[in-house]
Amino acid sequence: MTAGPASDSDVARWAASLGLPGLVDLHVHFLPKPVMDKVWAYFDRASTHYGTEWPVFYRTSEEERLETLRSLGVTRFAPLVYPHKPGMAQWLTDWALEFAARVPDAVPTGTFYPEPGAGSAVDGALRAGARVFKAHVQVGAYDPRDDLLKPVWGALADAGVPVVVHCGHGPLRGDFTGLSVFEEVLAQHPNLTAVLAHAAMPEFATAFELLAKYPRVHLDTTMVGVPFSEAMSPLPPDWTARLAEFPDRVVLGTDFPNIPYSYATQLQAIAGWAAADDRLGEPFLRAVLHDTPLRLLGAS
Repeated sequence: MTAGPASDSDVARWAASLGLPGLVDLHVHFLPKPVMDKVWAYFDRASTHYGTEWPVFYRTSEEERLETLRSLGVTRFAPLVYPHKPGMAQWLTDWALEFAARVPDAVPTGTFYPEPGAGSAVDGALRAGARVFKAHVQVGAYDPRDDLLKPVWGALADAGVPVVVHCGHGPLRGDFTGLSVFEEVLAQHPNLTAVLAHAAMPEFATAFELLAKYPRVHLDTTMVGVPFSEAMSPLPPDWTARLAEFPDRVVLGTDFPNIPYSYATQLQAIAGWAAADDRLGEPFLRAVLHDTPLRLLGAS
């Protein structure tokens, strides 16, 4: 079993040792600078919001962050954007599409909000080549069952384009967070390719129930199983056994650059899962770190 990378400087070599051409990260954030600055200002007050410090590890310029990902051997990534109020989604989608047009290793992404025209905006983004969308139920503080979103979920399901959905209660419970709420969306759109961000932390057991019930639901690894998160949302004892039931439904996500630890830390956690169960091992690592996210993105 190949151990995880000792540090960021070891990540690219470690990925190559698995026979991978690189890493594919489905949960990365690049945003217009004014928005990113506000996000970082929020994390500067994390002790107030979350009761713990949250120092952004990769608080550098956009170009430096791109170079960091490349040095890590990340060959494809989804730069996710998300609105927190009406009137932002189209602007953010336009920005993300333009970003991907000028950054060859970024895939085109989009987002949405429950507002008039949301369905037509998503249709337009799909026609423009968006390969993955982000829905942040917690930050957006909206009901994913809103009638204004029905054409959005339907269009994404029909297109087979994945949507990374932050619908879990972590790190803060919202008015419409929780898998019992989002399952109502899945019940209406069972063919939706939904990626549960942060593995729906802390509702890990319920997340696996949704994987069993809906064959196009996936989990991402963002902040899962790292020491920072274990202090707040520890993994259940049967975590790796449950992963072994769905080894091709888990994708790499990291929340780069907004994590309070190194990129290698997330990979160390994933490598630990692979080593803990004989049914996982290196095939699981290759699937999570490259093959499954690349398949979802329809990229090459």
